[in-house]
Amino acid sequence: MQTQLLKNTQSDIKTAGAILANGGLVAIPTETVYGLAADALNGKAVARIFEAKGRPMDNPLIVHVASFEDISRFRLVSEIPDVAYALAKRFWPGPLTMIMKKGEAIPDEVSAGLDTVAVRFPSHPVAQAIIRAAGTPLAAPSANLSGSPSPTTAQHVMNDMDGRIDAVLDGGSCEVGVESTVITLVPEVPRVLRPGGVTVEQLSDALGGIDVDDAVLHQLKEGERAASPGMKYKHYAPKANVILLKCTDDEFVRYVNQNAGVGVAALCCDEDLPLLGGVKTLSLGKRGDYDAQAHALFDCLRRVDGYGGVLTVYSRLPQTDGVGLAVYNRLIRAAGFEVIDLA
Repeated sequence: MQTQLLKNTQSDIKTAGAILANGGLVAIPTETVYGLAADALNGKAVARIFEAKGRPMDNPLIVHVASFEDISRFRLVSEIPDVAYALAKRFWPGPLTMIMKKGEAIPDEVSAGLDTVAVRFPSHPVAQAIIRAAGTPLAAPSANLSGSPSPTTAQHVMNDMDGRIDAVLDGGSCEVGVESTVITLVPEVPRVLRPGGVTVEQLSDALGGIDVDDAVLHQLKEGERAASPGMKYKHYAPKANVILLKCTDDEFVRYVNQNAGVGVAALCCDEDLPLLGGVKTLSLGKRGDYDAQAHALFDCLRRVDGYGGVLTVYSRLPQTDGVGLAVYNRLIRAAGFEVIDLA
């Protein structure tokens, strides 16, 4: 298969929409990461996503819409709870995914056999335009090979998916840099399943209290089923082995310098750069600026492998407040939950 690289023009957006309407796969830009899109109401088209990514079929997908009204129009859910209206008014369009009881139009390929469906209204104008051009909601996980760092540029997508999908539409670099926050509205108390650009604090302020799933910071228990993308498997990982350090800033610098050598790199902050020697360094940005770190994270993880010869990457364990929780969640999975406690 030859993968077309499309531009952000009305003509190419129309081309992308036609490919999707005819059962094809197109990688599209969103404000979070690039998504690998297919017609969400076409089970055969959606199945091609799993094949192209090498993604396990028990990992559910997110359905992207171009308006709140699309949820009812396309019968995506069986009922829209009141809390969904409140969250949509405050956070949509934007990086928030809501899980509700699925409607009759959702094929099992999208929901991974669950009785729920995840829905998002992205804020990226190109994503909205492509959904409208396709004339259908789009199921779209991240447009990368399963398990590797998510793509935040069209080139990242081409590196992974060239020859596997019909087209990639280049809409520039993604603003947020990590996938959307996922919250399930099915329990009596809404529960965050995956952190992202909309923070737990913002959601709690909007709803007056929410739960956070244990799987946000820990591995699923043996046999436990994933209710959201990004919960079950080792994700976001470069070929190099990522090891997280639970430590102070001084302990991080000291440990990395003591273990410096060929094949070692550090995922660090700007303030660490002059203090680290004998290792390749990739800075996420200023210490404590988790918005910047989220934006840079996947690009840095991809650049690790581009260095060549890097076998081990050390990173400090982030704090878990604000967007820091999303950075923590992605790093802990990139590391396969391997943490060294230096305390």
